[in-house]
Amino acid sequence: MRRTALITGASRGFGRALAERLAADGWNLVIDARGPVALEEARRAIDATGPGSVVALPGDVEDPVHVAALVSAAAGQGRFELVVNNAGTLGPSPLPSVASLRAGDLASTLATNVVAPLRVIQAALPHLRAADGAIVNVTSDAAVEGYEGWSGYGASKAALEQLSRVLATEEPDVRVYAVDPGDMRTQMHQDAFPGEDISDRPLPETRVPSLVRLIELRPPSGRYHVEEVPEALEAVR
Repeated sequence: MRRTALITGASRGFGRALAERLAADGWNLVIDARGPVALEEARRAIDATGPGSVVALPGDVEDPVHVAALVSAAAGQGRFELVVNNAGTLGPSPLPSVASLRAGDLASTLATNVVAPLRVIQAALPHLRAADGAIVNVTSDAAVEGYEGWSGYGASKAALEQLSRVLATEEPDVRVYAVDPGDMRTQMHQDAFPGEDISDRPLPETRVPSLVRLIELRPPSGRYHVEEVPEALEAVR
């Protein structure tokens, strides 16, 4: 039976790059994004890379009905053993200072970056427990560093990391990873630096192999930066 992964926010960037790699490795995939046109284009490209099935469901992870549909689709594709909470929002751009951060914008960022992943996790947990599965919550160094302007996004990722730590304690049979992919040449990163040249940032595809190693070797739950994954895996062998 093929393994199945659910990846949110997979129409572009890091999510799409990971989906393409897992498809090439033979996984079945369920992917989503808010834009149906971009998601369908991604589905065709991902489907062409591997032998497994690729189900694309457009929608918003803040919608509980959509989340239920994603998990149901993943459970119907095979051994459902991986969730990657990649969908997220930067929040307002240009990035505001704490003094000018609107409460409504912070609430919206938390809803997308923390509450929505929680819904996905809760819906998927029964399947992941049965499959010795894993959860990857995509995070950022903004969760642990005090970068000017990054308060809202950073607060949401810090909350997601704490949720991940507690979940790992409560669910010893499921691996829970908070994974920091580092700076990448993505639309979100461009939105964080409007008008700036970010062509020196690495492409998302370069960050995927280390994450795949983490998924395959399943070290203890915890926080991992993709550039440190090889050393971390050696340390736990």
